[in-house]
Amino acid sequence: MRSILKDNSTLLERTLRVVDPMYVVLAAYVAYVIHPNFEGPPQRYLVAMGAAAFLGFAIFPAVGLYQSRRGTSFGDEIGRLFVAWLAIALSGAVFLFLTKTGATISRAWVLMLVSGGFAVHVLWRAAIRLALRALRRRGRNLRHVVVVGSGSHACNVAERLRHAPWTGLSVRTFYSDDAHDIGRVDGGVPIKGPIERLPQDLIDEPADEVWIALPLHEEARIRACAEGLRVTPALIRFVPDIQGFHLINHSVSEMAGMPVLNLTDTPLGDARASWKAIEDYVLAALLVVATLPLFVAIAIAIKLTSPGPVIYRQERVTWNGRAFSMLKFRTMPVDAEKTSGPVWSVHGETRATPFGALLRRLSLDELPQLLNVLRGEMSLVGPRPERPEFVAQFRDRVPGYMQKHIVKAGITGWAQVNDLRGASDLSQRIQYDLYYVEHWSPWFDLRILALTIWHILTTRNAH
Repeated sequence: MRSILKDNSTLLERTLRVVDPMYVVLAAYVAYVIHPNFEGPPQRYLVAMGAAAFLGFAIFPAVGLYQSRRGTSFGDEIGRLFVAWLAIALSGAVFLFLTKTGATISRAWVLMLVSGGFAVHVLWRAAIRLALRALRRRGRNLRHVVVVGSGSHACNVAERLRHAPWTGLSVRTFYSDDAHDIGRVDGGVPIKGPIERLPQDLIDEPADEVWIALPLHEEARIRACAEGLRVTPALIRFVPDIQGFHLINHSVSEMAGMPVLNLTDTPLGDARASWKAIEDYVLAALLVVATLPLFVAIAIAIKLTSPGPVIYRQERVTWNGRAFSMLKFRTMPVDAEKTSGPVWSVHGETRATPFGALLRRLSLDELPQLLNVLRGEMSLVGPRPERPEFVAQFRDRVPGYMQKHIVKAGITGWAQVNDLRGASDLSQRIQYDLYYVEHWSPWFDLRILALTIWHILTTRNAH
């Protein structure tokens, strides 16, 4: 059964390596056929199709499209497909530019090839995933897992796999050194032992993977187990018991030649930071231009209704705990905090001027923060920044509070569009902020921006 499984897995990978480049050619040909201005395939388009297929053959494996995707999200696979097709498009554009042959190739054809090819490629990979999930739910195309350990952590690992049959990972047995556990059955899975017998047992009855789920403090047992398993061809995974930590984008990386387990990391590394920056600068610039008449009208109204400056500057904390001067339209008298000092904003407060209350009700007082975005101090979307005085209060009182600062502060955020503003529960608001940090994507940002317009008109907790 195991050899059949391995062979089928290899066959699928080899098939995809051949089919995907052919699929690029097919997408190019379909784009050519449906283009209204072409008659018969000129030689240059046949060459371009072959070049696109060659690029696909080289790029698809490079982005990890043929690695095992068991247990990983489809969103991750879509991201890899997007990077691959973007690389094909950019490589082709550079080649046409350097050879000065760009004028001989229709830009409409290239656009149809890349956009249409990417869209249908996503659908093709989705169909493969659905087919594999259906097979795995029926007990086929499985990878058999042996879990080393029998404590609560090992049982939790097995339980999670049991409730995710679509991964195709099936726990066959536990291994333990505890004499009280050996011979017992837990959740339908037998417990064998001792652990030192595992390598020989795997030689007699092979398994696909061994997951070591021993407590972190048992380093000697973990090391001995991993060393003993080197005589088997099984894939070995270590599942550390780190669920007690508050994890944000945890991952494994290499630094100075050492494997490093990142318990907390920013989601905006490498290319993702570039996407976020492009989103911020382009949209912020467009919004500044579009709202310039509104800027002027609000500034005049503030001057006519209340003495003092138009813009109010307040120190806030953003990415990496850095302080910056956040800009807002002034909504309160200039001496509002002269005697009280920094005061936490609460729903229904009366410190704002009448016009200032209207600005806050519609969140128009936040418009100058577009300039903070263009200065690189804030993002359009992210956790709302707080004043240093409040950060000092909350950092020890609210679990995970400081972890929201691993991304830039935002004008709007996931907590705000869920009506968690002003005097709302701070602990709940932080959970929403951390959810945003953990699940960031450009599409998530666009969703939040779209929801913001609606929530400006309906929210009760203006800040």
